[in-house]
Amino acid sequence: MSGAPVSRVSLAVATLLAAVSLGACKPTASAPTAAPAVATPAVASLPQGSGCGPAIARTQAVVDSDVATGNLNSPVGERFSADLRNAAGACQGGREREALGLLAAAKARYGYP
Repeated sequence: MSGAPVSRVSLAVATLLAAVSLGACKPTASAPTAAPAVATPAVASLPQGSGCGPAIARTQAVVDSDVATGNLNSPVGERFSADLRNAAGACQGGREREALGLLAAAKARYGYP
């Protein structure tokens, strides 16, 4: 039964050739393709400081940037800004606790941290 060893050798060679040919089909490693650059306007330097005024101004700057980039649609941005104006009014009136509460409520309403 000399035919059995030849069949095993032929099978091994065929398997080896199949593996080599499959390896030849794999793409060679190349530099990853970069995603197209999207122009996103940077948020201008955010107001610094503590208290209700700077906190509301920082949030308004983020909202303005999100509307400009399309991450937030304009009607929602307008409603958010109106809520921020209410908070700013309370802040300017010396009602910081109320202003910060209005700010927190607006941010929660529109899903901002």
